[in-house]
Order: sequence, then structure tokens, then C-alpha cells
Amino acid sequence: MTTDQSATGGPHPAADRSAASGSDAPASPSSGPTNSTDAARGNVSDPAGPASDTGGGTAPTAGAAAAARSSDKDPATGDARGTSGRDNDRPGTVSGTGDAKAGDAPNSGDARTRLGDAGTKPGDAGTSDDVTTDGDVKAAAGDGRAENADGRDRKDGAAEDGAAKAGTDKAGTDKAGDSKESGKAEEGGKEAGKPDRWAAFASAPEPRPSWVRRAARAVGRVLIHEWTLATLGSLALAVLMTWPTLRYPLHTLPQDYWDPSLQAWQMAWSGHILLTNPAQLWQSNTFFPEDWSFAFSDTLLGYAPAGMIGTGPEAAVLRYNIMFVLAHALATLGAYALARQLGAGRIGGAVAGVGYAYAPWLLAQAGHLHVISNGGIPLALAMLARGHGYSFRHGYRPERRHDGWVYTGWLVAAWQLSLGFGIGLPFAYFLGGTVVVATVTWYVRRTWFWAVKRPFGRRLLAADLVGGLLFAGVGALLAVPYFTVKEQHPQAERTVGDIGIFSPPASGFFTAPAESRIWGELHEGARAALPWHPEMTLLPGFVLYALAAGGLFFSVWKLRHRLLLLAGVVVTMVLAMGTRFFDGTYTYVPLFEHLPGWSGLRTPGRLMLWTTLLLGLLAAGAVSAFATRVREICAERIPSWPGPWLRLATLLPLVLVIAEGLNVTPHPVVPQQPAAMRTVDGPLLVLPSSQNLDQPVMLWSTTRFQDVVNGGSGFTPHQLDEVRRVTLSFPDQTSVDYLRILGVRNVLLMRDQIAGTPWEVTVDVPVDGLGITREEIGQVVVYRL
Repeated sequence: MTTDQSATGGPHPAADRSAASGSDAPASPSSGPTNSTDAARGNVSDPAGPASDTGGGTAPTAGAAAAARSSDKDPATGDARGTSGRDNDRPGTVSGTGDAKAGDAPNSGDARTRLGDAGTKPGDAGTSDDVTTDGDVKAAAGDGRAENADGRDRKDGAAEDGAAKAGTDKAGTDKAGDSKESGKAEEGGKEAGKPDRWAAFASAPEPRPSWVRRAARAVGRVLIHEWTLATLGSLALAVLMTWPTLRYPLHTLPQDYWDPSLQAWQMAWSGHILLTNPAQLWQSNTFFPEDWSFAFSDTLLGYAPAGMIGTGPEAAVLRYNIMFVLAHALATLGAYALARQLGAGRIGGAVAGVGYAYAPWLLAQAGHLHVISNGGIPLALAMLARGHGYSFRHGYRPERRHDGWVYTGWLVAAWQLSLGFGIGLPFAYFLGGTVVVATVTWYVRRTWFWAVKRPFGRRLLAADLVGGLLFAGVGALLAVPYFTVKEQHPQAERTVGDIGIFSPPASGFFTAPAESRIWGELHEGARAALPWHPEMTLLPGFVLYALAAGGLFFSVWKLRHRLLLLAGVVVTMVLAMGTRFFDGTYTYVPLFEHLPGWSGLRTPGRLMLWTTLLLGLLAAGAVSAFATRVREICAERIPSWPGPWLRLATLLPLVLVIAEGLNVTPHPVVPQQPAAMRTVDGPLLVLPSSQNLDQPVMLWSTTRFQDVVNGGSGFTPHQLDEVRRVTLSFPDQTSVDYLRILGVRNVLLMRDQIAGTPWEVTVDVPVDGLGITREEIGQVVVYRL
């Protein structure tokens, strides 16, 4: 709609006014003010007649056409209003037909267009009735200014009209030049002394919380975060699944007290020597007088910070038990993080984490903390994938790259390598192979297949280079002592024949160890058929097998990822069989002969760790797809809240995997430290001596860390073999002279362990003439050479 109204402030050229009104009538300027009522009457009676200008001039209007347009409906209210008449009912100006309503003749000339009808109260022009809302009305001036067609500043224009009306009503004269200012001043004066009566109904302002409440809210947000709950859940589950490890943590060790005693000593030694004399780290107090004796087996060097806390055997046992539980928790959390990063749901990630940490075959490794401590592998992979913005479900997303996660991932990988090469060496080769494959794939796709070059970034490249060099540097530094030991003790190197002794048959993948609560007794016959069942019972779990098989057909992973995971499962299983798979000629033996350090791995069955991880990822894809389908079904229900049976259905795979990991692992009491070990100086020899008996002796030495000839490891040095052979006749002149030459000062003979040995007869033989003294300290006979 168009209202033929000129803007306030003075006359405009006749041609402009004629164009604005759409009329061909000539415009005659007026030199003085015109009576509003007369002008209104004249304009209504003659559609083409002149209209008074607010600035004192006259302008032609559209006549009947404007009156007809004034009867359009107001889109906001649905009522037909004469917008032209109401919007332009200012003193000295009447355009259109006045208050013509819908249904009235456009030329009726309603006589109600009085000054009073125009809204004489200040501010009336700002109401919704006085402003057109269809967005088509223009307050057209002669030069086309002050347009309101787009709906902007309508209220300002209406307030100007209202102010002009109020000023004219009071003064009786036309004051167009200052009508807007006078209207605003009068309206402000009217409302200045009044409080807003609607303020009482407004909502009260929210009080600013105190710092205590803000801190409590921040802590609450942290506590309910997914990763906080995952960490706490992993810890709680670890305590329950390893129980009763923490029932008597000062006096018992899981499975047996032989290898756990050795590893408890390793943590204690690394912490002690790094605080006192780091240069002597590899020259331990055991296997005296051998050099590099700390490298005779995996060192658990990454646990050295824990070894700095406490002294003595009880502290070492407590430390071992705590790290044993934490290792299970870290394995659960690491595999969960990897599955989640790759795109699995929460329940699927939990299945992967629990299946990886509590697979039945790992129950046979409860006495090998360096095997149980494998959580750094999936955790490092998850961090590296996160830093590179990669997942199975979404592929490579450059916007999610973060070099901080890459640095952290490489650091965690280096820490995992420091726990031992038995698990860390295959991990190192896997990382190296992954880097090579990823680099080649990236280059080929970027060069030949992708039209759009997807970014990688210099910072991410620098993080990979620095992190990779750090990882390689840690590996090289740790490898130097082991290569030195290999040169000094050739018998420490494994042979293909040694590998064959520990290589499991295919039936081992379906046989559970005796420590399994569910399958232990049922598989007793199958274990009897295995030559060395502690390293050959490799069942990862029948539930995990089933879920992984389902994940090949129903999964959130893409088909190519499922096939890749399946290929990994097959390859790692074949390698875990060692020489049992066609004599390992094209599988394990080439690795054994050509990869540096691989010949130091005597138990190929421990590669089952990678099989378990890959099976867990396949299972996570299946469980995640199942949980997604359950949510879709629930969304179709009214109300869309899953019932208890549907909830139970999503949790059932997790419950079954947990149940299959239950154990009956024994927790024997550690032999008590003899009082003589707290008082007798070294170098000393404890008799009887053997692989199993020497490992508790290493633990007893953690009070003073005096030099001891005893020691247990993956191999036995020739020197220790010779000592054990010569001392079978101790005390006699030959053995005494041999020990003196070796540098031994004291010999401790354990009365409670000599039954059935030569010392059972010679323990009470007089030592006169040998130049030595004899002393009884409890159950120990101390010979001072």
C-alpha cells in the first residue's frame, strides 16, 4: 500500500510530490498554513483534490485509489483498517479517505476525520493501531526519503506523527519543525514520576553463587564426566576382579611368590638406585659379582617412581600388589579409550576394555607383572589416533588434530617400552610398521587419488618426529644393556629349539588355565595334553569369540575395517603358535632370525595379547551396533524410555565377558625375611640356592641392598651355576677358598630349607681349621669367612 504523504519539514518540488502520489494534477505551493478540518473535508470529497502539507505546502494525492488501498486488512490483527487515513491524520495533512473501513465505499469521505480522531494524546501514534504491519506502507516524502517499507523504525515514524498531533492539539497551530521533540518530552514527563507497575511481576535476578558453590559445581562436572566415571569404574572393577590381592597386601602375592618376588625386588631396586646412585642402575646388588645384572630379565623400569616410596620386603610386596591392581585398571581403561576413539559406543568400549584386561588366558600370567602391565599399548594408540584426528567411523578429520595428544601418545608408548621388551618389543615393531604404512598410504592418496589436498600440518609432523625420536631413543638406551648381556652371556640367547618348547598348538586357543573360575575344572583334561600349559592355555574367552564373530556381520565399523581386524586376528594367532604352524618356516622363524631383539622372546604365546585386543575391537563394533538398534527401538515407543529388559539386553554382553574373567588365583604368603638379612653385610651367599629359592632372597635384600650372589632371571649365568655346584659340600676347604676368591664374606644357611639336601648332614659339622666362624641367628646359621 502507498500513502500519499510528504515528510515534515517543508515543501518539496512539485514533480516529486506528483510522482509520489501517482496523480497527474499540478501542484501549487502554499505560502501559509491551511486549516486542517477544511483540508480534510476537501480532500475527502475530491479524490484528485489537493492535500495540505505538514510543512505548510499542498500536494496532490491519489484520490480514490488511495482510499481504496486504505481498506486493506491489517495482517497482524486481521481487521480491515483505513491505514492511510489513520497514519496521515496529522494537523494540516489528510491523505486517502480518512478512517474508511473495510466494506465502505472508497470515496465515502467519512466525516469522522476530526483532529480528535487522529489521536490527540501524546504517544498514541506509537500504538499498534497507528502503525501498518504489512510492510508495504511507505511514508513517501517528495524526494522519496523516510521509507518504512521494510518494517524498520515504524515506531519512530508513528511517534513522530503522534507528537505532531499532540503539539497541534495544544497550541492550535502547525509546529511541524519541532513536533517530534515536543511529543517525546511530554511523554517522558508523563512517565517520569511513576514506577513501573509491571516490575513486581518480573522474575527476581539470579543471585551470583559464592566461590564455594562455583567450586562445588566445577567438581561435580568433573565427577560426572565420562572419563572420570570410566577411570573410577576401571579401578573398582580391578579391585573386585583381582580380589583377594588387596586383602593382605603386605604378606601375600598373586599366584606364587617366585617371579612376583623377583619383580617386587626390581621395582624396589630401580627406585632405590635412582635416588642414591643412578650411574649404577644396571649393576644391581644381585648375581654378585656379575656386571649388567639388572638386564638379566625385564626390568619394570617404568615403575621406578613407585619404588622410591618405602623400604624393605613388606613395602616391596605392598608396592607390587598395588601395581598389580592398577595394571588391570589401566588395561581396562586403555582398551576402552581406544575403542571409544575409533567410534565405539560406551557399552561397546566397556566390552573391549574388560575383554582385553580379564581374558582367561591372562590368568595364567598373574605371576608376570610385566605381561599384565600392558595397558599402555591401547592407551598410547588411542592418544595417537586422537591427536591425528582419526577414527574408524569417521576416518581422518583434520579439524580434530591436536599435537598435544600426539606427544602424550608417544610418551605413553615410551613408558610402556620401559616396562620390558617381552611385551614392548612387538609393540615397537607394530608402531614402526604402522608409521610406514600410514606414511605411504597418505602420500599415495594425496598424490594420486584425492583432488582436494587434505591438510596434515607442520606442527603435527613435528610432534610425530619428536615423539618418534623420543620413543626410538628410549628403546635404544634400554637395548644397550641387553645387547651387552647377550655378548657376555651367549647362553642367554634363545634358539629355535627353545621356541618350540613353548609354542602352543591350535587347541590352546580353546583351553583355559586352571585359574579360570568358569572353565578351569572343565578344561583339566585339555590342559593335560599340553606340554607346558602355563604358556599354552590361550583362551581369550568364548563370549569374546562369539561377539567378535557377530561383529563381522553386524557392526558400526565399515566392512574394510572389519576385514582388517579379522586379518590381524588371524596373523597374530599364527605368530602366537610359534613353530607349531608349519614349523614357523614362513611365519615366526623369519622374525626370530632377522628382527633385532626378537630372539630374546622365548614365549610366542604372549602375542595372544594382540589377538585379544583385536577381538575386543570387533566385539565393540557389534555391541555398539546392538546398543544403537536398541535406542532406535526405544525411540519408537511411547514413552520413549527403554524398559528394564531392553536395558538388561545392552548390558548382557558386558556381564558375560566379566563373568568369564572371574578367577581362583591363589595368593600364597611370602616367606618371612630372616633377621640375619637385616644385619649381615655383603657380599653374601644364601644356601640352598636355586632359581625359585633365590627370588625370595632378592626380595629380602631390599632392606639394605647388600650384594648377594643369589639371583633369579630368565637365564642362569655360568658363574652362579659354578657357585651352586661348588657349595654343595659347604663347609669344606674347597668351597671356602672358592668363595673367598670370589669375594664372598658371609654365608647364610637356612635350616628350614635344607631337608633332603647335603647340608642336612654338614650343618652341624665343626668348622675348626677352616679359618671361619659360625653363628646361629634364629633359623639361620651364619658362617663368616
